[in-house]
Amino acid sequence: MTYCSLHVSPSAVFSGYQTSFDEASYVILGVPFDLTSTYRTGSKFAPLAIREASLNIETYSFRSGVDMEEVSLNDLGDLNVTGDTDETLKRLELVTKELLEAKKIPVLIGGEHTISFGAIRAVGKNCAILSFDAHLDLRDEYMNLKTSHTTFMRRINEQVQPKKIVEIGTRAVCREELDYAKKAGITYITAQQIRNDDIKRTIKAVQESLTNVKQIYLSIDMDILDPAFAPGVPNPEPDGLCAGAFYDLLSNVCDERVIAFDVVEVAPHYDNGITAIQAAKTIFETMCYIEKARKS
Repeated sequence: MTYCSLHVSPSAVFSGYQTSFDEASYVILGVPFDLTSTYRTGSKFAPLAIREASLNIETYSFRSGVDMEEVSLNDLGDLNVTGDTDETLKRLELVTKELLEAKKIPVLIGGEHTISFGAIRAVGKNCAILSFDAHLDLRDEYMNLKTSHTTFMRRINEQVQPKKIVEIGTRAVCREELDYAKKAGITYITAQQIRNDDIKRTIKAVQESLTNVKQIYLSIDMDILDPAFAPGVPNPEPDGLCAGAFYDLLSNVCDERVIAFDVVEVAPHYDNGITAIQAAKTIFETMCYIEKARKS
């Protein structure tokens, strides 16, 4: 097999560094699904674009002091999605549950934000959800859909009933969502609050809200960033966070309690690769923050 190994390369795997599944602490799973997207479609192409971006950025994290080359990960590939939202979410739930039972930390690359619903069903209610997102996603229904990228967090709260939901970076909502958040006791911190209070006060507020939590599911919608930093998202919203502020927040709220996380809502055809690079960097940094906390 000399010429096969010499002249043939496998398709892109995240970061380019792989260990076997058995040895890996983190398992990458792409979820190329955007069936309910309502403005700019194309997040189904994100897993490939983010993998390609991950091969072309440096691996050392200054905030954590950890190098991605030291992190044991395995790229499982992409979930076989279907044209049926419920079936896709069920498949994702089953796969995520199997990874958790194997003592792995699932790292999901979306795809639209609805995929979080399937993964969080696998995690169950003994977990808090920490979500970085411009939107609350708490509508009861949108365009005649009860399960979509605009309603999934409400479905999670109703059906999974997690210990706590904390949403960070909020700046795009409707009155229905605000009323529901207040009624349901869902905590949200707006982008404006973060700028007015400064990062340190926001970090303290988030940490205090998660004081009695033992497990965290982390969800990162790339529209948390202002479109100046991440233009290639399906639903861009002005007045968002800058990249530095986002990473400062993330580095201080990611710890060993994170048992799974996703990075979603990248639509790579709407920019020249900037958002895919931001997403790859976000995954690198998040894994490094968790790894640092686990080894402390």
